[in-house]
Amino acid sequence: MDVKEVIKRRHSVRQYKDIPIEEDIRTKLDELARECNEESGLKIQVIYDDPECFDSFLAHYGKFKNAVNYIALVGDKKMDNLEEVCGYYGEKMVIAAQKMGLNSCWVAGSYKKGKCKAECSKGEKLVCVIAFGYGETEGVKHRSKKVRKLCNVTEEEMPNWFKNGLVAAMMAPTALNQQKFFVTLDGDEVIITAQKGAYTRIDLGIVKYNFEIVSGRKCK
Repeated sequence: MDVKEVIKRRHSVRQYKDIPIEEDIRTKLDELARECNEESGLKIQVIYDDPECFDSFLAHYGKFKNAVNYIALVGDKKMDNLEEVCGYYGEKMVIAAQKMGLNSCWVAGSYKKGKCKAECSKGEKLVCVIAFGYGETEGVKHRSKKVRKLCNVTEEEMPNWFKNGLVAAMMAPTALNQQKFFVTLDGDEVIITAQKGAYTRIDLGIVKYNFEIVSGRKCK
């Protein structure tokens, strides 16, 4: 399955089967987290079999079930664009997990930060977590804004590589599905910006990863 199909099939899932993650998949996820940390300077940690992090009123209100595995996105508070970097590398983990047959859900508030098992030292910040596991369903496709609301190019004027990247960006998960981003094509240069709002910097990183991995082009 190519990455375009993986992104297309990946939807937010909050209810998971009571099935532990196999050792070989754990090994792959842990290795990918190490690679992401070396590349980014983050301290991404994959936590397994922890029922406490999502044992909260907000988690139950958010309809989480059997959410015992999660990826914790931790980084130095002084890091430039910390939230965006977490979004970018967190999405890299999410897409890899989807390829392995796992489902996932980005979570910024519906969990107990104080119960999170990830190591977070003084001067570091736990930005958010990503729940994952074997979903009871594959989730549902989210609605998207019109192309004209998300970029400065009409569909007729788009190069094929740009169109592929934009479609992947439009499928990216964003907070409350607000899609508060805008993609600008200036010659061959792509610039993706975020509007103001809660978690939009995390969303920006997620959107950039999807665009880049499908289009094969770096963006600003």
